[in-house]
Amino acid sequence: MSGVTRLERQGGRLRRLLGRLASSQEDLLSAELRQDTEESGCTRICDCGDRQIVTVTGTLRTVTQRPRAGVPALEAELFDGSAPLDVVWLGRRSIAGIEPGRRLIAHGRIAMNRGRPVLFNPKYELRPIGQDSGQE
Repeated sequence: MSGVTRLERQGGRLRRLLGRLASSQEDLLSAELRQDTEESGCTRICDCGDRQIVTVTGTLRTVTQRPRAGVPALEAELFDGSAPLDVVWLGRRSIAGIEPGRRLIAHGRIAMNRGRPVLFNPKYELRPIGQDSGQE
């Protein structure tokens, strides 16, 4: 007789089902963000190269305050459905409207830091809350 009980097997099925639902939701969000990038004429983050001047759009996944070389810095991860991009505002502890879940367009020169693209002090435009890009 197996050491796995019927309840444990059902729990495993539930975990797999929830995992599929969660990944499907993430896949849908990624597809929506990729479409937004195409419609806005912005560069996909995965296509950004070192020292290239780009305009990118996406959703902020995380926003943290982390000093860099003793200087305050606000760091955010922007995701457009293709790849993540670190956005860093040096000398800032916070910026009104810069919060997780917010969509924005950012413009600046890409720098590579440990294999990840970074935009330092970009020009940016916050997207309206609760509206798709096509409704502006």
